[in-house]
Formats: sequence, structure tokens, C-alpha cells
Amino acid sequence: MSLLANHLDLKQFVQIIYGKEKLDIDDNIWEKVDASHDFLQKFAENKVIYGVNTGFGPMAQYRIKDEDRTKLQYNLIRSHASGTGRLLDPIQVKSTILARLNTLTLGYSGVHRSTIDLMKEFINRDINPIIFAHGGVGASGDLVQLAHLALVLIGEGEVIYKNERITTKEAFDAEGLEPIQIVLREGLALINGTSAMTGIGILNWNLAQKALSWSIKAACAINEIVQAYDDHFSAALNQSKKHAGQQHIAKKMRDHLASSQLIRKREDHLYTGENQEDIFKDKVQEYYSIRCVPQILGPIADTIDNVATVLENELNSANDNPIIDLHDQHVYHGGNFHGDYISLEMDKLKLVMTKMTMLAERQLNYLLNSKINEIFPPFVNLGTLGLNFGMQGVQFTATSTTAESQALSTSIYIHSIPNNNDNQDIVSMGTNAALSCSQIIENSFEVLAIEFITLAQAIDHLGCQGKLAKETLSWYSDLRDLFPVFVEDQVMYPIIKKVKEYLMNKNHD
Repeated sequence: MSLLANHLDLKQFVQIIYGKEKLDIDDNIWEKVDASHDFLQKFAENKVIYGVNTGFGPMAQYRIKDEDRTKLQYNLIRSHASGTGRLLDPIQVKSTILARLNTLTLGYSGVHRSTIDLMKEFINRDINPIIFAHGGVGASGDLVQLAHLALVLIGEGEVIYKNERITTKEAFDAEGLEPIQIVLREGLALINGTSAMTGIGILNWNLAQKALSWSIKAACAINEIVQAYDDHFSAALNQSKKHAGQQHIAKKMRDHLASSQLIRKREDHLYTGENQEDIFKDKVQEYYSIRCVPQILGPIADTIDNVATVLENELNSANDNPIIDLHDQHVYHGGNFHGDYISLEMDKLKLVMTKMTMLAERQLNYLLNSKINEIFPPFVNLGTLGLNFGMQGVQFTATSTTAESQALSTSIYIHSIPNNNDNQDIVSMGTNAALSCSQIIENSFEVLAIEFITLAQAIDHLGCQGKLAKETLSWYSDLRDLFPVFVEDQVMYPIIKKVKEYLMNKNHD
């Protein structure tokens, strides 16, 4: 059983999303939720409070009659359930629900407890509302995406349930569930927040960590098979540059390669005083994609860490409007729903994941170009040159996928378009940023998969399995369980799919 208490960290979030344990709510949360709801009911009796007895957005100047308050919330949900485009993946929907649920449990939103209870049941019973990718501008939060979640919470709309798209009523009947109670501002509290971009952002962060781990492993393997010198990832060299990420990557490489019998020491080869030739047979230095890995992956590691900090802060923040403050016994109006923090971090993550993909593509090109590496046959072709093609075909896929990521990495954070009768005159586009980041991260795993297939073929060409570092031999053996070494040309797309799924699903250190 996973217990939702006072603070939800990203590791716990991921465990809940991908795990099989049921979610429960701590008693102290129920106390805060009930107290917030009861206070708002009394406080709103003779005061003008946005979204309780007023219209929304530029319509906030219109008073809502007491008898129409409940209808107002339903109208808001139904009118904003206006998304288009592809459906969010079930895991993205589940993450959105958990992010919104966690925010509402903080006691700043004044919602009825039935709202939180039903969202908990959605997670526990694997009921995923239909939510569309297009719609949110990330200013009053993810209004459109969250409206589709709210639509299901009031018993309307559609869900994915047991792998089928059915009406919410059918799912509720099957599970014996009832819609939430709309009392004061449940509609506004549900849709007025950053939970779609935050939930999707956490998934992005989790996969970005995995991709970084694999990128380090690929870099170590290519250093091994070209018998690179060890000084470019040495402690002495990397400590002379004061960046934590660079030093972290270099240490990861040293730890990984400690058991390798292929990595060379410069003092054993070029520092002996015996190299008197005019043209050196040994490379004095490797190409940047091999030699500059700590400097390239270091800022990527630092960025991923900073993304985690911002995501965890947002996850545990009140991000709707207005905010009910029990301590001050007051209701504050403002803009906590604005998604700039997440939007900016998703743009940063997009950039670094694209750079990581570019590194993989350049390392792949090095392996495939025999004129550059002077070690392997063209395209690491283990068959007959001219008759067979080796990895020639998959390079096109890696190149085009990398190019797509480069185009998608254009900033969305700065692409504000005023809307809502200019009430929302500057917006974050945070959900668009998170979704495009998600595509870039998936692209990175596709390019990494092609690189790892090539690395495995290169290892077989050299027959150097017995000299590999233990960690390199571990993933090499796993890959050979997925597909055998091939000499004759193979249909490649099933192999790429298998390796991509392996990289995305295997636990990383």
C-alpha cells in the first residue's frame, strides 16, 4: 500500500504510477481537506470570491446567483472539455490524475472530499479518462486537459477501462462508483492547475534519467572497442573543471570501465619516449564524440537534476486560484496556475535530450564509417561487402529521428499567444512543451537502440567479449538474448523495437 501523506517525492510518484500497489490517503490529509472545504463554505457566504459566485476569466465581473452556483461548475467543466488531437497515453493520464490529486490534498483548494476519494479510485482501479493532447495553453493551468478529467469525475465523458474505450457510466456501473459531489468550486479547482504538464513532466524526467544512464554505457563501450586512452575521463582532468555534472559523468565512466581490459593508459604508449615516427600510428586523441563525453553529458546531467527539483516543487505546490489559506483564515487571488516553471524546464530538457540524441548519432556514424574508425568494415557489415548491407539501412532512421528532435527542440516557453479575450495575455504553453519533450525522449531511445545494436555487432566483429568491462558484457549478453549476431541481412524494425523496449524498461543505476 502506498500512502499519500504530506510530501510526495518523485521517486514515490514513479513507484505509484508504475507499481501495482494500491494508493491510500493519510488521515491528516482528510482533516486538512475537510477543514479547507468547511472554511470556504462559511467564508463565501457574504463575500465575492472568484469562481464561487462569479463567472470565469473575463466573465468574472458577472455575479452568479446562489441557486446557480452548482450549475456554474458543471458548465465550466463541460464547456472546457474541448480537446483535440491524439489521446494521451494511459500512463500520462494516470500521472496527470496523481499530480492533481496530490495538489488538492494540500488543503488549499476547498474541494469536497469525494473529489479526492474518486481520483484515488481511478488510480487504484486503472480507470483512465479520455484526455486529448491539444488544448491547454498552460496559463490558467491545463484547463482543457484537466476539464476532460473533471468530466469523468462528474460521471460524464469516456474512459479507457480494461483496454477498451467506453462511457464513464459503464465503467462506474462496473466498479460501483458514484460521481463526485459538486458543492462550491470543485469544477474550477479541478481544471485550474498545472497537473497535466507536471505529471507528464515527471514521466519525462524519469525516462531522461534512464536515457542518460544508457548514454554513459554506450560511451563507455565505444571507448572500449576503440581502445581509447583513459585520461579524458580521469579524476585529475575533470576535477580541473568545476562542474558537478562533468565530474559525475567522468566518475561513472571510471567506475564502469575499471574492469575493462581494453582501455589503455597514455603513459604505456605515447609517453614512453619510443615514438619517433613522423606520422603516428596510434591516434593521439579520439574524436570529440568519444573524448568529450564528460563535457557533453555533464550539463545534461545537471539539467536533469534541476528539472527534478522544479517538478517536485510544483507537484507539492498549490497551483490553482484562488488559494484557501486556513492559517490566515483568508482567500487569496493570484496566478499560481501559471505554468512557466514547468514550461521552461521542459524546454531545457528538450534541448539536452536532443543533444544526447545527437551524441548517439555521431557515435553511431563513427562506428559505421570505416574511413574514420579504421577498425570496422563499412556499416559494421559482418557479411559480404557489396552483397550485404549491415547497419546501413538503420542509419537513415537514426539520422531522420535525430533531425526531428532538433526541430522539436525549438522553445515553446517563448511562444505565448494571448487568448481568452486577452485576459490570458501571456501564457506558458507548458503542456505543449511537456508533450513535445516526451516525443524527443522517445526519439532518443530509438537512436540509442540503433547505436546499441551496432555496438553489439562491433563487439562480435572484434571477438573481444572476454576483455569487456563487466557492465558492458552485462548489457551485451542481454541484447544477444533479444537477437543473435547476424551476418546475413535482417529485417531490422522488430529488432529496433525489442532493444528500444529493453532500454526503456530495464531498471538503471
